[in-house]
Amino acid sequence: MTLTGRAVVLALLGVVPVLLRPEPLTATLWLVLVVVVAGADALLAASPRRLSITRDRVGTIRAATTTTSRLHVHNASRRTARGVLRDAWQPSAGAAGERHRLTVAAGATVVVETGLTPVRRGDRHTDLVTVRTLGPLGTAGRQASVDVPGTVRVLPPFHSRRHLPSRLARLRQIDGRSAVRVRGQGTEFDSLREYVEGDDVRSIDWRASARRSELVVRTWRPERDRRITLVVDTSRLSAGRVDDTTRLDAAIEASLLLTALAAHAGDHVDLVAGDRVVRTQLAGVARPEMLAAMSDALATVQPAIVEADWQALAAAVARQARRPSLVVLLTPLEPAAVAESLLPVLPLLTQRQRVCIASCADPDLDRMATARRTAEQAYGAAAAERTRTLRLQTADALARLGVTVVDAPPEDLAPALADHYLTLKSRGLL
Repeated sequence: MTLTGRAVVLALLGVVPVLLRPEPLTATLWLVLVVVVAGADALLAASPRRLSITRDRVGTIRAATTTTSRLHVHNASRRTARGVLRDAWQPSAGAAGERHRLTVAAGATVVVETGLTPVRRGDRHTDLVTVRTLGPLGTAGRQASVDVPGTVRVLPPFHSRRHLPSRLARLRQIDGRSAVRVRGQGTEFDSLREYVEGDDVRSIDWRASARRSELVVRTWRPERDRRITLVVDTSRLSAGRVDDTTRLDAAIEASLLLTALAAHAGDHVDLVAGDRVVRTQLAGVARPEMLAAMSDALATVQPAIVEADWQALAAAVARQARRPSLVVLLTPLEPAAVAESLLPVLPLLTQRQRVCIASCADPDLDRMATARRTAEQAYGAAAAERTRTLRLQTADALARLGVTVVDAPPEDLAPALADHYLTLKSRGLL
């Protein structure tokens, strides 16, 4: 049995008879009256156990967008159920208005809706659904909690989508589908056209020129159906925050933009995400479904407070990328971690694959390096300069192994990686 504020008010009203007749018996009788009224009211309330509650499937949404969770409440008792229902979710699900006034006639069904605006990616689950039914007087009632499972999968927000139109325009230029006919140096012959000043003389087709009595050049179409393997590091380094995001979230944004761009370019993207073990893999997905599959696979990936085992990740890449492809390692460019675990496995990867490391740089290093007004700031600037020097030395060591490094702040990492991919496409290096 549960009591409401009306029961408290009813108990306080006992002050009046006590003042009129200040005897212990008066207070006792009034207390008995309150208990009897509340008990009778609770007995007359509809049993919450007779309410059948089912939940509609919520599905998937992107972070910071709003959806609705619907509960169907059916009253199987002979009494009208009046009271309150609370549809509880995890705090990160962003449930709004989870408490609902409830009035369900005998044998009827009502629908209760709870708005959800999650701000973090991943699976967000429900807690218990609590129903409190009240008696006719509203002084007391019954309460029961039932488990009505529900899950909403929150996909990454994909803020880097805003960079996609400009990169698609450049892709159309490379592929020769726009008015500005800038040809890539691919290996697939496309067409012949008249020579214009500035064209590479090595592209002149002398036989066709002789037949037409004018200089013509061969144009090439960038290769399609190329393979890209994204390797997302989920070790402890990926949990570090840079500005207002984590390194892992920045890597996910870069992965989604590159996947969307590659799908439009006719290439295939695979995924390996892990640390000491492979957490998730994605391979062989058709191009129209690549972006959705990539978003779903990366939605539940979380950092693990362990070191990355690049031997295991490289083995997973070798099993997945059986032919030459572009391998993008989305991992922090931390000199110690790179030297200890990543450098030993890179020669094996670079034998057959083109390798690129995409790292999330910390803008605070640049800010610290330029602030030198006080002694404390001078020490901070010295530490920042040392860190930047070590990162440059690490990048040089990687370059000697044939590895390209894309090091950019969180906001610029996704477009920088997309630009690197487009550069490779335009030069026919995929």
